[in-house]
Amino acid sequence: MASGGAAVDLEDVQTVDLTSELLRRLKCASKPDKRLVFIGPPGSGKGTQSPVIKDEFCLCHLATGDMLRAAVAAKTPLGVKAKESMDKGKLVSDDLVVGIINEAMSKPRCQKGFILDGFPRTVTQAEKLDEMLNKQGVQIDKVLNFAIDDSILEERITGRWIHPSSGRSYHTKFAPPKVPGFDDVTGEPLIQRKDDNAEVLMSRLEAFHRQTKPVIDYYANKGILANIHAEKPRQEVTSEVQKAVS
Repeated sequence: MASGGAAVDLEDVQTVDLTSELLRRLKCASKPDKRLVFIGPPGSGKGTQSPVIKDEFCLCHLATGDMLRAAVAAKTPLGVKAKESMDKGKLVSDDLVVGIINEAMSKPRCQKGFILDGFPRTVTQAEKLDEMLNKQGVQIDKVLNFAIDDSILEERITGRWIHPSSGRSYHTKFAPPKVPGFDDVTGEPLIQRKDDNAEVLMSRLEAFHRQTKPVIDYYANKGILANIHAEKPRQEVTSEVQKAVS
């Protein structure tokens, strides 16, 4: 019955969608496998570069925060365990997170590899990740460190202004509105997000550096770390990232 069900499902899919997915898979078949880790503080541009590299190399983007929420929502066995920890106000254990990553990696869209974003944050997590991959006979190919000066991040983040109802964002220096403090389209007032301030950012950055410095050293010692100059313009960063992973 199951195979019949699958056939009916496919019959309902638009031909154009089927064809484009088939073409995508054919194009992806010739791509080399890649397992990447992106490390960088908030505002360093990881989120901007991930989709570009993901599409170019047919990888899946594994953002651990999103994956945890999805596992909890889908009530997978690991998701149920994670929810128990979260409900008690505890951190989700490293083994659980690695298990959720392992589950995600077995999906067809991750066949060519992945970009891990937001994990590992500690050396213990990096070791557990290595252990899990070793069991599958694979390893992390490259770790990209989006290196950027804290003062640049402060300027990037504290200068952000948002139009709440549309989500349009402005920057006092890089993309200012026509009239300071007001949306170009509606003329309504702009707001700053609560955590887009120097104080919150500094405490987040401090925690980031304290936690991830040892992780960066761990991968540097393995000879698979590439430092990206994340303060450069977007296109230049993309070229650097492409060069690092090619």
